[in-house]
Formats: sequence, structure tokens, C-alpha cells
Amino acid sequence: MSHTETGSLSSAMAKSVTNTEISSNSEDKFAEHRKPRWWENKSMEEKPIDGAYGWAVVVSGCFMLMFSMGCVNSYGAYQTYYHLNQFPNESVSTLSWVGTLQFGVMNIFGIPAGIFCERFDTRLVTFAGGLIMGVALIIASFCDDAVWKLILTQGIVFSIGAALVFIPATSLPAQWFTKYRALAIGIVVAGSGIGGLWLTPATNSMIDSLGTGWALRITGIIVFVVNSVSSLFMRNRLSVKARDKIVDFSVFRDIRFDFIFIGAVCATSGYFTPLFDLPTFASQVIGKSDSFSNNLLTIINAASTVGRVATGQISPFIGTINTLAICTLVASLSILIFWLPFQATGTVIACSIIYGIFCGGFISLLPVVMANLWGVQRISTIIGLLYVANFVGTMVGAPSS
Repeated sequence: MSHTETGSLSSAMAKSVTNTEISSNSEDKFAEHRKPRWWENKSMEEKPIDGAYGWAVVVSGCFMLMFSMGCVNSYGAYQTYYHLNQFPNESVSTLSWVGTLQFGVMNIFGIPAGIFCERFDTRLVTFAGGLIMGVALIIASFCDDAVWKLILTQGIVFSIGAALVFIPATSLPAQWFTKYRALAIGIVVAGSGIGGLWLTPATNSMIDSLGTGWALRITGIIVFVVNSVSSLFMRNRLSVKARDKIVDFSVFRDIRFDFIFIGAVCATSGYFTPLFDLPTFASQVIGKSDSFSNNLLTIINAASTVGRVATGQISPFIGTINTLAICTLVASLSILIFWLPFQATGTVIACSIIYGIFCGGFISLLPVVMANLWGVQRISTIIGLLYVANFVGTMVGAPSS
């Protein structure tokens, strides 16, 4: 082959490569600038950080957690009634599986929930979550003849819907705030405490007046309606590009995440024990009335609401991780010092107040720590991975307690 032919061939190949690169770049630019499809996330970067719309997201997220985690926190009211009236031959540990799975499956389903938040409009994700929760509770209202049916509906199916609400509700405020990030997330997660605060007595009242069936139906309808309205405001501020990997485990190569993951397993192994077992302990061991026992849940949820907001105010001064560590330590000590050694009314109330305040900080500060350490672009999937630790801890701790 002559030098002329070789030069022509090289020139042709170079032009081909150049044209391919130009075509690829054009496709990438088109993908970046094309209008999102109706099911994809639409960014609102024109909205100011720490602005008014961010507070609309916070209020909506607060209402969502009020009727998702609030239902989980108030399950103790159902468990007490189930054990004393509806399923007297079933052990408390068996009945506690409903509440355990509500929180546990919600955490393990946090991984697909985070993936959905990257690939679909968060308004659609949260609407679907509210629909699933409402339908699950309504179906559970007809499952009064077997515990396994309640475990499936009120436990597992409900928690799948709760995950689709919980992950975006706790991760989106980090995109909308920098200065008030801890406070904003604290207000959102305070919704679960507020929900447990009024849902517990409301559930008791409905159970006493209408029975568990109608209590579940009414709650399911309210959950669906409130979440449907709140989902309209759950929008990303930043555009989130879906990654090629469905689940990215690279964060586990970061030793900081590994320590937080292990700590979350240990913390959540005992997180729900007071919520589920303190009312039963008060009624069966101390001999208090059912109304007093159920009021302990109200006390814990009220104190938890205060703690979730207060830790958001305190953490900027002493550090988010320091505040998280203090909350976990004091919550643990409240059980060891005020509950386990005594069988007295005063110590049980003291444990409820102290534990409620400091366990609230654990829930509210985890998303803030994630956002501060790894940024807000991947926060949905990182939180979803972290909540696998919560699943492991809950599955180990709650039934064995």
C-alpha cells in the first residue's frame, strides 16, 4: 500500500472517530437539555435556597411522617388491645411482629425507594406510598381472625408504602436548605412524634367506640387523603441524574459510613422496645390501668417531638455527630437506669420522658449527617442503604425483647 493510500485511510478513520465523538457529545447534550418526561423529576433550581418553597416541602414532609411513622409509633395501642381482647392466646412477642415489621420492612425497602426517587418524579413516588398505606390499613380492617393476616397487611404492605413516603420526605429538605438544614429535617421528622402524640389517643378512642376494624378503615382513608395533598409539593430542587448501577455500594468503602452503619444497627436494636413494651409492662407488671399504659405512648411521642426539633437547633453549636452520639447514649441510659431496675410508676414516667426526648434526636439527625458528609445529590440512595442497618437492628432487637 502506497504512502498516499495509507494517508487517505488514516484521514478517513480520523474523520470517522471525530464524527462519532461529535454525535456522542450531541446526544449527551440533548439528553441533558431535553425536557423531562412526565414521570421524571423536574428540578426547581431557579427557586432560592433557604426559601419559601423549601418550607412548603418541610410542612408537607411533616404531614407525611405524621401519618406514616405516626401510625408505626401508635401501634402500641393496637398491640395492647389485640393482646387483651382480640388475640388473648397469642404472646406479646408474636403480636409485636406487626409493629416490628412496620419499621423493619420500611427500612429495608428504603433502597428501592431511594432508586425510585432518582428515576421518577418524587410527587408520584410519595402519592404511590400514600395509596399503598391507605389500602393496606383498609384491608387489615377485615383481617381480625388471624395474626398472620395482620402481619402481612398492617405490617409488611403498609411499611412498603411508608418507605415510599419516608425516604423522599427526609431527604428532600436537605436540597432546599443549607443554613436551616438541621432545623428543617428536625421539623419533618417531628411529624412522626406529633402523629404518635394524637394518633395514640385517637386510635384508643376509635377502638373503644367502633372497634379495631373501623379504626383501621378511618385511619387508612385519612392517610391516603393527607398524603395525596402533601405529595403535590414534594419536588426536587436539584436535578438528580440516575446512575447506571441500580444499587451503588461504593459508599461502604468509606470507613465513616461503616461506623455509622454499625452504630445504627446497635441503636435500632432497642429503639422500639419502650414504644411496644412499656404500656404492657405498666399494665401487667405494675398493675396500672389500660388508659395509663396507653398514655405512656403519648408521653414518649410528645417528648420525641420536642427532642427532634430541639436537636436541630442545638446541633449547629456542638456538632451534628456529637449531638447524635449524646442522644443515643442518654436514650440507652434512660432504659438501664429508670426502667429495668424498678417496678414503679414514677420511674416508668421518667424513662418515657427522657427516652422520648433523646431517641427523637437519633431519628432527626441521621439524614443531616448523611447530607453533611456526602452531599445532597445522592442522599436518597445513601439514606436508603443506611436504613438497611435499621432493618437489621429492628429485626434482631424488637422480637427478642
